[in-house]
Amino acid sequence: MSRDATSGVLAQRRRSSARGEPDAEELRSSVLDRRLAVRAGMALALVNVRYWCTVAPLARRQLHRWHQCAETIDDPVLRATALSKLDDEGFNAEAAALLATLAPRRHRRRAVEAIIATEIIYDYLDGLTESLSHQASEDGACLFTAFTDALTPSLPSSGGYYRHHSHSEDRYLDALVATVRVALAGLPAFAAVADLFQASAARGAAAQLQIHAAAQAQSPKLEQWAREQSAGSSLQWREFLAGAACSVLALHALIAAASDPRTTYDQALELDEIYLSISVLPTILDSVVDHDADTASGRSGYVQHYESSGVLARRLASVVGDVIARSRTARQGAHHVMTLVGVLAYYLSAPGANTAFARPVSAQLARQSQPLLAPTLTMMRTWRAAKHLRARWRTASVTGTRRAI
Repeated sequence: MSRDATSGVLAQRRRSSARGEPDAEELRSSVLDRRLAVRAGMALALVNVRYWCTVAPLARRQLHRWHQCAETIDDPVLRATALSKLDDEGFNAEAAALLATLAPRRHRRRAVEAIIATEIIYDYLDGLTESLSHQASEDGACLFTAFTDALTPSLPSSGGYYRHHSHSEDRYLDALVATVRVALAGLPAFAAVADLFQASAARGAAAQLQIHAAAQAQSPKLEQWAREQSAGSSLQWREFLAGAACSVLALHALIAAASDPRTTYDQALELDEIYLSISVLPTILDSVVDHDADTASGRSGYVQHYESSGVLARRLASVVGDVIARSRTARQGAHHVMTLVGVLAYYLSAPGANTAFARPVSAQLARQSQPLLAPTLTMMRTWRAAKHLRARWRTASVTGTRRAI
């Protein structure tokens, strides 16, 4: 599909005009109602059963497979990058695989393979393109061609992804790309929604490249790009940029949708728009909970684009309200609300969510996502506490072993 065709797909999913700040009536109507909350709670229970019984074992096998493959990379720098991404961010892939619970059981294995490999590619390329100041200007774009190649199996794969990079390998990234392409080609509804995959992949790659370029050169073009891309969207430029940067989540949702032969193009289009909005939250909330630490170290997180935490709270309230409103009528909408609340609970359970800067944001989002947020938040806090205890136990074990030696 040409660049014009890709732009046409993205334009089709936009609304006729951008939305401004939400008013009080909009905020009241965007609060999660009890009936939808009950449906989302039931979806959560079903997802847990499906995930632990059928998806989690597949996801762990895939992560182990790619860890073994990464260990065979000859170049020590690339090997270290691949392994650190798998070790530090493997949770991203496991969490993304939750969406595979929407896939019919007969196609769930392919969906898991595609989701895990897609997330690994995205995280790996993000690591490779974070420090490109010493590379050729074409390097990032060439590397991210691997990402768009993976999501467009109907088109020839370009290969040669490292041709502008100072390091190179010819197995790990190629194998990931090939795995996604084969898995997608075998999904029953992929052909019907293939254009959306290409458009969403192009959007995510472009956002990553724009953000990395701006971080290295303080480029004023970042806001201009985001404003142009968000024109006519339900998202303002700051939220569009945040959502596009994390819109690999939308691709995971599309993979699950393509696994169902009943999925139509219009349904997938709506799904892409819902998950683009959900994707806003990880980018911005990660910066919110890290705000104090970033400030202390002299770093500027994503929240630098907002005048105050109050403004940020209102903008995120609009995004969350939009997801809730769309999910009321969308196919499998309760599952989308469950995903939304899960993302909110993950960040609102972090210690940084209770700082002076974060409290207005946390309070607003908590009000909108009750009553489902409370039990989900409890689960996330329990998980964080258990994770912290395991880390302390491992540290104590290592320290005790060293003392014994």
